[in-house]
Amino acid sequence: MVDASQIKEHAEVIGADGVHVGTVDHVQGGRIKLTKKDSGALINEGHSAHEGHHHFIPLGLVADVENGTVRLSANADVAVTFEEEK
Repeated sequence: MVDASQIKEHAEVIGADGVHVGTVDHVQGGRIKLTKKDSGALINEGHSAHEGHHHFIPLGLVADVENGTVRLSANADVAVTFEEEK
């Protein structure tokens, strides 16, 4: 697992496919809390948007942090299915 201290506020979170998933609000309890601004904004077949509130991505999905960008081990369309609402 990636060192959570490498994940910084306002960092972009992207899927393994390079598609934007969200923006880091902060790391909380083994999860990345995404900002409300674009949390849940990615709309996919079988997944509806849940904009306007925070979503969480488990730290276990983080493959790497490179140049301030959080890269997930799953493609964006799969990663959003793992998002957990508080």
